[in-house]
Amino acid sequence: MSIRIGIMGYGNLGRGIECAIKQNDDLELAAVFTRRDPSTVSILTEGVSVCSVNDVENWKGKIDVMILCGGSATDLPEQTPKFAKLFNVVDSFDTHARIPEHFANVDAAAKEGGNIGIISVGWDPGMFSLNRMYANAILPDGKDYTFWGKGVSQGHSDAIRRIEGVKNAKQYTIPVDSALEAVRAGKNPELTTREKHTRECFVVLEEGADAAKVEEEIKTMPNYFADYDTTVHFISEEELLRDHSGIPHGGFVIRTGKTGWNGENNHVIEYSLKLDSNPEFTSSVIVAYARAAYKLSQEGQSGCKTVFDIAPAYLSAKDGAELRKNLL
Repeated sequence: MSIRIGIMGYGNLGRGIECAIKQNDDLELAAVFTRRDPSTVSILTEGVSVCSVNDVENWKGKIDVMILCGGSATDLPEQTPKFAKLFNVVDSFDTHARIPEHFANVDAAAKEGGNIGIISVGWDPGMFSLNRMYANAILPDGKDYTFWGKGVSQGHSDAIRRIEGVKNAKQYTIPVDSALEAVRAGKNPELTTREKHTRECFVVLEEGADAAKVEEEIKTMPNYFADYDTTVHFISEEELLRDHSGIPHGGFVIRTGKTGWNGENNHVIEYSLKLDSNPEFTSSVIVAYARAAYKLSQEGQSGCKTVFDIAPAYLSAKDGAELRKNLL
């Protein structure tokens, strides 16, 4: 029997989840839920219902895992605990500082409903988190480094678009090569925010907008650009659509460490990602953890989990014998 998946929200992430389900034979899309008028939402999978979020309770018992595709700022803190009372759920909550609070809220709700809730699934938090944890456990005498990019930061792009006079924009986060190479060489540098990443902005102005004023506002924006070396390019809307329509991303998790009685030997562990589509890769990770949520639920477990709590075998459609034969 296929694992029945529900999708809550049909933006970039929701569409990515739908595509990922198609690639996994043990999963099927049961329904898509939206806050929009369902008649205005067209999905790719034939014969699957698009429903109002207001009808979600009618699907209790018809969905094995609900994947929540809302934003971390306002959607998921409310939605994940709410729906964890009704379904097994998986979300991609990525506000790192609020993960402990979110975990506690989802844990209480999931236990009340007798369900599994897996939070903060994706590549960071998610796959990068796992690799940081593995590396810390293996090299306790060491130092962590995380670099993001080159890739589109959707939050920073949105921040630019909110500036008066900006019609459209894309922003790329780019690791500083010299910092990356120093870490890879085992030099254990102490790096400031500015020394680790640069930011490159491609901006389409509204007619008559003051380019110098917009550039100054971008470069001095606190929490987004003020702490970085930032380059601003003003381009046409045609150029933006032609050259910057994708949502690529990626990055590197590196831990350097020492072993030996006196720490005489140096080691570098590195995990890297290069992604054509940030939301589609995130979706692929989420779908694997949806399978894990179902398996844990079938075992009678409940409560909140993170990627740290789930054994790798739970992510795979293959059984233990096949995994041991082909991948161990």
